[in-house]
Amino acid sequence: MKNLNRIFALILLVCLAVVSCKKEERDLNENISLVGTLSLPVNQASIKLTPSNAAASQQFKWTSATPEDGGLILYEVAFDKEGGNFSKPVFKIVSDGGGVQPQVTISHKDLTRIAALCGINSSSTGKVNWTVMASKASNSKVGQEVRTLQLERPAGFAEVPTDLYLTGSATEGGDDFAKAVKFKKLEEGVFELYTSLKAGSYILTDKPAQAGRKFFAEGASIKEGATGITVSGSTKAYYLKYDFNVASVIEVSEVQSVGLYMSAYGNEIGQLNYTSAGIWQSGIIPVVFYQFSWGRDERYKFAVHTASGVKYMGSSNVNNVSPVGQAASYFYLNSVTNDQWNNTYKFNPSADNKNIKATVNLGGDGPYSHTIVTQ
Repeated sequence: MKNLNRIFALILLVCLAVVSCKKEERDLNENISLVGTLSLPVNQASIKLTPSNAAASQQFKWTSATPEDGGLILYEVAFDKEGGNFSKPVFKIVSDGGGVQPQVTISHKDLTRIAALCGINSSSTGKVNWTVMASKASNSKVGQEVRTLQLERPAGFAEVPTDLYLTGSATEGGDDFAKAVKFKKLEEGVFELYTSLKAGSYILTDKPAQAGRKFFAEGASIKEGATGITVSGSTKAYYLKYDFNVASVIEVSEVQSVGLYMSAYGNEIGQLNYTSAGIWQSGIIPVVFYQFSWGRDERYKFAVHTASGVKYMGSSNVNNVSPVGQAASYFYLNSVTNDQWNNTYKFNPSADNKNIKATVNLGGDGPYSHTIVTQ
């Protein structure tokens, strides 16, 4: 009997424990009101897009939706083609604050992508629709108000390449995509390259692989496609510069020579010859510092002669110090003015009345640089 009582007591305790562990359950209230009035931009607003300007943007604003239980609502601005019903928006972007604020700032770069997705071509104007979608948990509602934007796209690509390569039979890497020559990225969508070209053809691509997007130049314009650009004649060094923001060929010029310019003489004291991979090397160049009343002058920089004119490469420092003990960055090459004295380097004092060999490296996508070796 005592054992039965003990078993009954244990069962009762277990039942009480289970009951006490149950949590109070409530249905989640997912009801929300529709988004209120759209306030910015005004309906039928016209925007001239400038995607190359990183600071260019447009703010979108609306009045908040209201949850029945006061909970958190998330917002997305949705875009669709003119006449679309937002059942499958072409583009959506979460509002500021991780989706909780009734506003969002969208860059002109993204608006250019939206225009392209809605069928607006470069150098064209067209209309897109936008609205706001509010959601709480699994409940999502599309705003009742829809506004129209008129977007004017400039010449250029909605999606500019992140990287750019040169490949083809006319290039130093040949037809092997894995050996494509990489451009130096100057800024978003703008690339330059010092290389050599021989008889054959080349294309531009955003990846060193067959699957990459391909581009070619037609006159002063860049177009997407695998049409090869033909090169004839003997092998020559070239400078190439492209701006995909405006789909323009900025420059394709033969590099005729690279000279070592010494400031005090106001002249080039030696020439460098192209080897490969954007590198020029000199033979023996005699160096004699110029004698002024105050001392001997050792300043120099480089002159790159192209079919389009002379580009001077020098120091980022207007007034420089001796190279002795300086970091590698001292020898970095930057585009500078033709000023006779400013933005120059100084030879090592040991180079006076000696021979030197100079190397200029304008290859790769890292900093350009040079070396001076006293013989």
